[in-house]
Amino acid sequence: MIVYNDTIIIDESIHDEWLNYIKTVHIPAIMATGLFSSYKMLTVIDSPNEGVTYCIQYNAETIDHFHQFYMNHLHKFQATHQEKFAEKFVMFNTLMEEVA
Repeated sequence: MIVYNDTIIIDESIHDEWLNYIKTVHIPAIMATGLFSSYKMLTVIDSPNEGVTYCIQYNAETIDHFHQFYMNHLHKFQATHQEKFAEKFVMFNTLMEEVA
């Protein structure tokens, strides 16, 4: 299993709007690509950062599924997110493989 993780630190001033958008638009659109089998959204309880920190983990059955997502969809989703919430978040991504 391949896990693509987005870690996002969101400014508290737009938290509610952002959370609604992520739950109702962003995640459903990513899942609609058919390249991920499931996802999990978590909040970081003891984050040392200002704002609210979330991790969204998308599970792909194969690395090829992730590469298809990366090549065909990722930049569009990132651009839309940047346009909508510019200067109000910090995001970084990690790609992991499940070993147990």
